[in-house]
Amino acid sequence: MLDDTKKAVCPAHAPADHPGVKPARVGILLANLGTPDNYDYWSMRRYLSEFLSDRRVIDFSPWIWQPLLQLVILTKRPFSSGEAYKSIWNHEAGESPLLTITKDQTTKIKESMKDRYGDQVMVDFCMRYGNPSTKSKVREMVDAGCRKILFFPLYPHYAGATSATANDQFFRALMKEKWQPVARTVDPYFEHPMYIEALAQSIERAYAEISDRPDILVCSYHGVPKRYLMEGDPYHCHCQKTTRLLKERLGWADTDITTTFQSRFGPAEWLQPYTVEEVARLAEAGKKKIAVCAPAFSADCIETLEEINEEIKESFEEAGGKQFTYIPCLNDDAQHIAALSAIIEENLQGWLK
Repeated sequence: MLDDTKKAVCPAHAPADHPGVKPARVGILLANLGTPDNYDYWSMRRYLSEFLSDRRVIDFSPWIWQPLLQLVILTKRPFSSGEAYKSIWNHEAGESPLLTITKDQTTKIKESMKDRYGDQVMVDFCMRYGNPSTKSKVREMVDAGCRKILFFPLYPHYAGATSATANDQFFRALMKEKWQPVARTVDPYFEHPMYIEALAQSIERAYAEISDRPDILVCSYHGVPKRYLMEGDPYHCHCQKTTRLLKERLGWADTDITTTFQSRFGPAEWLQPYTVEEVARLAEAGKKKIAVCAPAFSADCIETLEEINEEIKESFEEAGGKQFTYIPCLNDDAQHIAALSAIIEENLQGWLK
């Protein structure tokens, strides 16, 4: 993704043996959650070990958690997770859908930034877990002459387990640099008008293609333990506001849309209602036709393509549901790219003309 064509030159008035310095640029580094390199046991184990060892994700004492993780969970979970990834894998490209989509998003944002700023900027992406790593991409950008880096976690809603850990990894990478670039991180964009508009248009397009209008739209957000909310994490509030703004933009009644949370892990109470249980309750209550979208995900991934479109769909149908429609994430939709590009431009103010 990097356009590393400018050569390093010796600075004016410097001695002849001075190392070359590349012309200064601004780096734009997009970040997403991550992906295993493959769906075999060892690839899955490496990925899950990195992910589940993150104290932002699982904040139990390592003395308790690591033996349980390494000796019990990671002996079994790579098999089941690997099968789930295999069911949605992009076999043609040999990569996960999240990686494919993130590449497409990056290419389109790079084109947008080049049209506006020319060769003053460089655009690339990294993953918090797996490859390409945050550290490797920061290193590439610094080596290519980026004296300023805008770091953009592709999470609309802030959570300690998503936005914060991505930022943590970015700052850890900066700690390794001899010549540390100036850095900015992008705020969550859960209420940005262009993001809400892109969401609304994706819902309207999907509903226009459904002959029998759904009884309700379920906005399913990735869950976090309820304890995190009590400790000050604003994620729950951000999600609720996105649903409210989407409802208002669509001009719908409260009964037309609802908020739920998915991907519960472990015995602790998480944010409720749980999507897998709520869709069954809706079916039992007479809501036989539902649509589900996932506003917290900037790209379709295992939690949407497998969990929502398979597990949650199955829960709904087993409870008597008749029509289940999954509305894809915004991915590389033109309105989404326009929204992300606008957010980037807002955050570049003062750095570029």
